[in-house]
Amino acid sequence: MYNASSTRYQSMSYFRCGNSGLLLPAISLGFWHNFGDTASYDNMKQLCFTAFDHGITHFDLANNYGPAPGSAEKNLGRILKENFAVYRDELIVSTKAGYEMWDGPYGNWGSRKYIVASLDQSLQRMGLEYVDIFYHHRMDPNTPLEETMGALAQVVASGKALYVGLSNYDGATLKSAASILKDLHCPFIINQNRYSIFDRTIEQNGLKKSSEKLNKGIIAFSPLEQGMLTNRYLHGIPEDSRIKTDGRFLSESSLTEERLTKISKLNEIASKRGQTLAEMALSWILRDGIVTSILIGASKPSQIIDNIGALGNTVFTKEELDEIDSLSVEN
Repeated sequence: MYNASSTRYQSMSYFRCGNSGLLLPAISLGFWHNFGDTASYDNMKQLCFTAFDHGITHFDLANNYGPAPGSAEKNLGRILKENFAVYRDELIVSTKAGYEMWDGPYGNWGSRKYIVASLDQSLQRMGLEYVDIFYHHRMDPNTPLEETMGALAQVVASGKALYVGLSNYDGATLKSAASILKDLHCPFIINQNRYSIFDRTIEQNGLKKSSEKLNKGIIAFSPLEQGMLTNRYLHGIPEDSRIKTDGRFLSESSLTEERLTKISKLNEIASKRGQTLAEMALSWILRDGIVTSILIGASKPSQIIDNIGALGNTVFTKEELDEIDSLSVEN
C-alpha cells in the first residue's frame, strides 16, 4: 500500500487559479502520454507516487487519452482505487470532452448530449463521483456557444464537476464564453492551451491577454515541444526517443538544421542561468505570473523531479527574454 511522503508539499509552489479560491501546483502531471494500455502499469503508479510525493496534486486527463481512448482514465481509476483513495481530498482531477470518443453523431464536438454523456462515462472509468475541473476540449464551430456553455453549467449544477475550463479556445471565443458562463453563475476558472518558447499562439490569438484581463487561470501543455526544448536531441536522435519509438507527435523531419541551431543557442542561455534547457523552458512559461500551472508529461519518475527544478529560478533579465524571443519559431 502506498504511503505518501509527509514532506510532500515542501518542494512545490501553489498559485491561485484566476480569481477563484482554487490553488493549483505550479507543475501538474498530464496523462496524455504514458498512461494508455500500451504503457507499464507499474511505471504509471510510480509516476503518480513521485508526482504526489513532491507536491504535484493535479492529475490532468481527457476522455480520449490513451491509447486506446478512455484507457488513461481507466488506468487512473485503478491507481486511485488501489493507492489514493484516502488522498482524494488532496487531489485535483481534471478531464475533458470535445474530440471524437465513440461512433455516430453524438460522440464528438460540443453538443449538450455529448458533453453530459462523456462526463458520465469518464466518471465511471475513473470510479469517481465528481471531477474537480471539467473542460470543453476544443471550440465547436457548428454548435451554439450557449449550448456548450449551458452543458458545462449543467454538470456543475448536477455535482459532477466543481469547476469548468476551456481548452484550445482563442481570445475572442474565450471572452464570449466567459460572458455566458458568468450569466449562468458557472465557476469557469481556467484555460488549457499549448504554450512554449517555440509556440506563441496564445500570445498571438489574444488568449493570454484575455485570460489576464478576465482574471482566469491558464495551464500550459506541451511546454517542452515533445522534447525539443531539452538537450535530448542536441547530439543526434537516441534510439529510445519518442521520435524513434512513437512518431505520432514528433517526427524526425521537425528537427531541421535551423531548429537544432536554435535549440543549441537556447541551451547556451540556460547553461549561463545555471539551468538545463528543460528547466529554463518551464521557468520561462511562469516568468510573468499569468500562467497558473504547467502540464508536464513524463515517462520516468526522475523526469518529474528534474522538471520541478524549474521552480528554483523563474526570473529573467530583459536581455535573456529578448534573446529567447529572437530564437522563437516566428523569428
